[in-house]
Amino acid sequence: MELPQTDASRRWAAAAIATLMLSTPLAHAAPDGSGISDGVVRIAVLGDYGSGRDLGGPGSVTAAKLAAEDFHNKVLGKPIEIISADHQNKPDVAVGIARQWFDVEHVDAVTDLAVSSVGLAVAGLATQSNRTALVSGAATSDLTGDKCSPVVTHWADDTYALSAGLVGELGRRVGKEWFFVAVDYSFGSAMVKDASRAVTDAGGKVLGAVRYPFNTTDFSSFLLAAQSSGAKVVALAGTGADTVNAVKQTHEFGLQQGGQTIVGMLTFISDVHSIGLRDAQGMYIASQYYWDDDDGTRAFAKRFIEIEKREPTKLQAATYAAVRHYLKAIEAGGSDEAKAVNAEMRKLPVDFFSRPAHIRKDGRVVYDLSLYRVKKPDESKYPWDYYQKIAAIPGDKAFRPEGTGGCKLDK
Repeated sequence: MELPQTDASRRWAAAAIATLMLSTPLAHAAPDGSGISDGVVRIAVLGDYGSGRDLGGPGSVTAAKLAAEDFHNKVLGKPIEIISADHQNKPDVAVGIARQWFDVEHVDAVTDLAVSSVGLAVAGLATQSNRTALVSGAATSDLTGDKCSPVVTHWADDTYALSAGLVGELGRRVGKEWFFVAVDYSFGSAMVKDASRAVTDAGGKVLGAVRYPFNTTDFSSFLLAAQSSGAKVVALAGTGADTVNAVKQTHEFGLQQGGQTIVGMLTFISDVHSIGLRDAQGMYIASQYYWDDDDGTRAFAKRFIEIEKREPTKLQAATYAAVRHYLKAIEAGGSDEAKAVNAEMRKLPVDFFSRPAHIRKDGRVVYDLSLYRVKKPDESKYPWDYYQKIAAIPGDKAFRPEGTGGCKLDK
């Protein structure tokens, strides 16, 4: 999930703490947990509890707890503890919380980390502190580029993969002329840069781009610019309320009726739920997770919805997969020491909701993405039945090729 760093008057570290420490024994636990520091595996969920609450937030805590439940809340005979806090979309707040966790509370791993500036800042601190960072929220591909680290893994679908996946498939199906409506901060700029490269590499044309301030409610001038460009594809590079408002207004100005296709570059199922199928229908998105894809995704969604009363987003699903794999690596390697467990994580195959995935040396988790079209209202047969799968996007085609991102670990 991506939101800018803001100076809005929120209270400084009103952290929401949730803990889980149960004692059910693990069937395959080692006879002793001598490789577990402090006798506890402590995992912290650092997310957005404000404007991005539906995308990650408390749902990411639930996802982490479900992963711990898969191990009966113990690994190598030692308890698993989940704690959480709100980073308020501010890197300085996030780093302050993470430093307290690492130095005082002996947190072993941190996850979620929505917002690229937060993800990069906390991943940097984790590297300095020799702690594990399981990034399931931030979208920047820099995490596996020149900012890569041996203790950081990137579980979210990043700006490179989303751009490559959407551009390649839509170029063949819809058209090769693109126009971007992007939020005016680092994420929007990165997405436009990556997507523009993908468009030109595929033989297409970028007819223009406009940038709007975060939390814009009136998109009229930006959408009229997109409409007048004549581009076949209008790509929205924003998240949350910005995406919701922009998509609703595309219908008011008749972009779809005029033959233009709307693409959400980083759109969550919670966004589509807020927009409604009447206005979201026909929109294209790419994602690594949709709750109704197959038995594996539905099994996790069933457990999640029993607690949260709503379907999980792809961020929350990535948090579950990340924590689960981390615990699996501790069990296999016999230690929660950051460098050791991250090396083990890179060795083990990843079970991404019963679909294969793997972790490269640069920390990039590679899995297949899918291209989806949002259904028409009369195509939806039950609650949250929102997406129709159009195509599979192989991970080796979507993610930046290994060794080309400037990661020192690739050498």
